[in-house]
Amino acid sequence: MTAYLVQRLLAVIPVLLLVGLITFALLRVTPGDPAAVLAGEHATPENVERIRQQLGLDRPLHVQLWRWFGRLLQGDLGDSLFTGYKVTTLIRQRLEPTLSLAVLAEVIAIALALPMGILAAWKANSWVDRGVMVFAVLGFSIPVFWLGFNLIWLFSVTLDLLPPAGYTPLSQGVWPWLRSLILPAVTLGLIFSALIARMTRASMLEILREDYIRTARAKGLAEKVVLLRHALRNAAVPIVTIIGLGFAALVTGVVVTETVFALPGLGRLIVDSMLRRDYPVIQGAILLAASAYVVINLIVDLTYAYFDPRIRY
Repeated sequence: MTAYLVQRLLAVIPVLLLVGLITFALLRVTPGDPAAVLAGEHATPENVERIRQQLGLDRPLHVQLWRWFGRLLQGDLGDSLFTGYKVTTLIRQRLEPTLSLAVLAEVIAIALALPMGILAAWKANSWVDRGVMVFAVLGFSIPVFWLGFNLIWLFSVTLDLLPPAGYTPLSQGVWPWLRSLILPAVTLGLIFSALIARMTRASMLEILREDYIRTARAKGLAEKVVLLRHALRNAAVPIVTIIGLGFAALVTGVVVTETVFALPGLGRLIVDSMLRRDYPVIQGAILLAASAYVVINLIVDLTYAYFDPRIRY
């Protein structure tokens, strides 16, 4: 297990370097010039060229790439072209709202989806199963912004129970922090739970047809023990995969939800940076997203060995 862990950790380095190289190249070859954006609409070519020289954009691409990788090895992602702040500072400021939203949404999705998926597989082809599948189809079909606006109308405008938008940092108290995240977390959790519920049902159905499940029932084990200890554990590998990838997607791709609920998260930072062609911020955000996927995939792979002992051998 230790050798496997070290091998996976070492494999992270070339992956991140390749992601950085591709990101650097794509941002440079796409149309647009951040110097022209900074200079304004009425700037002269001389002013634009002067700004390009100040930013180092007039140098050859390999020189820019070498300097960027040199700073990256020192933990420096550079400075924003527009705000002048360190990219690491900007990402750190936006990381708490996004991580908080992703964790709460994941907890809500798992708490809803796992019982529904297990129940649907246990009561296959019954009205319970059909009800869970209807919920899953609705979860796949309903746009996240539509659900978010309706929850705002119900719980904020009509009932006046929760704030409609904004974010309260955790440092200002657990309950104010939680109140500001309930609506966006429920919105994302309901949508994401549909996928987990379908995957749980499909995996459990396949396992419940195995011979050892019939043997466990023939031995007189309680149905709860059969479902949770024998069936769910053996069906957990694809479920854990979906949960892990879904969490990485929530961390890096909640732009719409953050926009609807006015959350100052990473998604809005990435979109604003792309519109302004703020190269350092875009590169830092993409590297963060790639790192999140790599780390979560590593954690998921390690959990495989827990749920399926055959993987350890």
